[in-house]
Amino acid sequence: MSAAITDPGQAHVAAAVPSHYDVLIVGAGHAGAQAAAALRQAKFGGTIGLLGDEPYSPYERPPLSKEYLSQKKPFDRLLLRPENFWAEKHIDLLLGQRVVALDAAQHRVVTEAGKAIGYGKLIWAAGGAARRLTCAGYDVAGVHTIRSRADVDLLVGELPQVEGVVVIGGGYIGLEAAAVLTGAGRAVTVLEAAPRVLSRVAGAPLSAFYEREHRARGVVIRTGATVACIEAAQGRATGVRMADGTVLPADMVIVGIGIVPAVGPLHAAGAAGDNGVLVDAVCRTSLTDIYAIGDCAQHVNPFAGDTPIRLESVQNANDQATTAAKAIAGTPVPYRAVPWFWSNQYDLRLQTVGISADHDATVLRGDPDTRTFSLIYLREGRVIALDCVNSTKDYVQGRRLVEEGARIPAAQLADTQLPLKIAGIEADACVPEEAGR
Repeated sequence: MSAAITDPGQAHVAAAVPSHYDVLIVGAGHAGAQAAAALRQAKFGGTIGLLGDEPYSPYERPPLSKEYLSQKKPFDRLLLRPENFWAEKHIDLLLGQRVVALDAAQHRVVTEAGKAIGYGKLIWAAGGAARRLTCAGYDVAGVHTIRSRADVDLLVGELPQVEGVVVIGGGYIGLEAAAVLTGAGRAVTVLEAAPRVLSRVAGAPLSAFYEREHRARGVVIRTGATVACIEAAQGRATGVRMADGTVLPADMVIVGIGIVPAVGPLHAAGAAGDNGVLVDAVCRTSLTDIYAIGDCAQHVNPFAGDTPIRLESVQNANDQATTAAKAIAGTPVPYRAVPWFWSNQYDLRLQTVGISADHDATVLRGDPDTRTFSLIYLREGRVIALDCVNSTKDYVQGRRLVEEGARIPAAQLADTQLPLKIAGIEADACVPEEAGR
């Protein structure tokens, strides 16, 4: 069932949708698209349906807050696969459809339009929706999130009339948007409820570095900031009222405070999991013949202290998709992949490997004033993560240290004259054979 294309990336679902697929994938983002492709790579010969709630062929999400928002990359360059790929691989795109109910016993889902689609195996890759404010004015015009192409298209369409922007949330999305918009000449204020930006994902030295970089370009950053409501006039945002009564004027408000996992139908059907849907080592949920992958999949991760977590990253989406596809194709391989992430802000390239949560020590490698440095995180003496700013070599070489949980003296890690791969080798040479590392 091929789709006729009009605008680049926009596909139209054929009128006749099959009533059953051997594998039905709900969610046409990174995870869903990779799962479909990986099934074919694994020689799966059954029927595959890829169902998504947007009218576009699968596309990249990370550039939405970077190159697409800045209009440096057109949408057709965001497509994950060429348009003809799906038809050539006999993968049906079922776009512009949302699943609202799941009957796990009968092996079928129901779409918002009332269409019932059966499945042999179901892969849930629906990701999540942007978390919204709950205060008064959260839904007035001029308040935006950045999660889909439609979100950014709407935002960009309003920009010519915008002078001042308030960004609520000092995570990656918020800071990336702030970088783009201040570069476009807008006055930007970032509000972060925590004592520092990036507090959930990075150590204090990295937070301080990015706060300095943004402030140097005119961005106002307020931490420990609590929003009371969005001020509005004639149904449109005019400012943000803080808990202390201060009103920050704004022509536009961007909310970047995380996502809510899109797992309602799974939970309603009895799937286990309190933060998303819990999956096992091959991405199976507690429901028969149902897998979950990507942003919505809660899993025990060996690189996060073996605690159940959700990872919102392209790496996790792709690797879990491949894991689920191999299991369905009959060649199961447990999921074990080192998490990695990245963020582009101004001319700064941040590359992260590993999970720094629960670290008990940090090592600064290099000088932040040079804008090329790394922050290395340790737990009980082992390397568990690195944040590398404009330092790709550290990122590449540090990956092995994270994979192995290497023990390396802090002085060696901090020595920029000693490449991390050499530091790792020297550390190995110092470990007695009987240590069994």
